[in-house]
Amino acid sequence: MKVPNIIIAVDGYSSTGKSSFAKLIAKDFGFLYLDSGAMYRAVTLYAMENGLIDPDGKVDAAGLSAALDALDVHFEATPEGSRTFIGGRDVENEIRTLEVSSHVSPVSAVPQVRDYVDTRLRLFGKSGRIVMDGRDIGTTVFPDAQLKIFMTADVDVRARRRYDEMRAKGQDPDFESVKKNLLERDYIDSHRETSPLKMSPDAIVLDNSEMTFDDQMKWIRKVVQERFGC
Repeated sequence: MKVPNIIIAVDGYSSTGKSSFAKLIAKDFGFLYLDSGAMYRAVTLYAMENGLIDPDGKVDAAGLSAALDALDVHFEATPEGSRTFIGGRDVENEIRTLEVSSHVSPVSAVPQVRDYVDTRLRLFGKSGRIVMDGRDIGTTVFPDAQLKIFMTADVDVRARRRYDEMRAKGQDPDFESVKKNLLERDYIDSHRETSPLKMSPDAIVLDNSEMTFDDQMKWIRKVVQERFGC
């Protein structure tokens, strides 16, 4: 299947499998995959390590905003795929912990942080043939994306996916804590003032509660064929 040089925006709730789905699309279509959430997580890790989040979880927005000019968060290609770096340090594993997850929503709600991330992400989209996942890709980062997908799934299914993912990485999470974290992130992301999580009017909904990855790939191929005639 020959897919045109389009931008595919994948938005949706936490742990709906956006990143895994987007990576499969990139591999199948020969696109470049970009994980916007990884960049927000890296900024969050930086804020945690530099005393910009207090013990109650409040973000020092002014301090973090001032630090962004000198902060180098970027992606690098490796044999295993794209990984996230802060300067020369590979932080891909560190940014996937529950501790980082519990702080990423308030950090990403800081307008200057969103501007920082969006500016870097848009640089990758100039030539098309990219697939990017996040929470505001189709509404803010790439509002003119030719294909927008909004992913959702039952909250218990999402919590189980996240729990299993963390266990596979050697962590020992509590299922109810994982579920609570997802619901809190849903609320914060949907109610923040800057670029809240919402479905673009021209997005196609994908509820993958009971879908395998093969099912999802069959779905996306059909959507692309019908829309772009390829």
